[in-house]
Amino acid sequence: TKNFKRSIDFYTRLGWKSIYQDADLALMENGASRFFLQNAFVEAWAHNTMVHLIVDDAQKWYEEAKRAKADGGFEEVIVHPPRREAYGAIATHVIDPAGILIFFAQYKAISA
Repeated sequence: TKNFKRSIDFYTRLGWKSIYQDADLALMENGASRFFLQNAFVEAWAHNTMVHLIVDDAQKWYEEAKRAKADGGFEEVIVHPPRREAYGAIATHVIDPAGILIFFAQYKAISA
């Protein structure tokens, strides 16, 4: 990440919890999903990384990401509304504080 503490704050505001943390790593957890944030930044890697998370409700993640961006003052974060992808998922695209593209992808139809 570009700014380790800022990235932890962003993901915490999205509903993730840091279940392990030292000076170089933070293990983030949300339900059964986990990933590591690393206190290191290589711009070329960050801008060529995509994380694809399977979620139940892409619209909910869109709303959460917009709220986290606004409440935390994350001007650098970009949040795109859900859209149907060619492979069938409905996905919300979020570019996190380090420039990493996160897909919150829903494969089930949205209930009316």
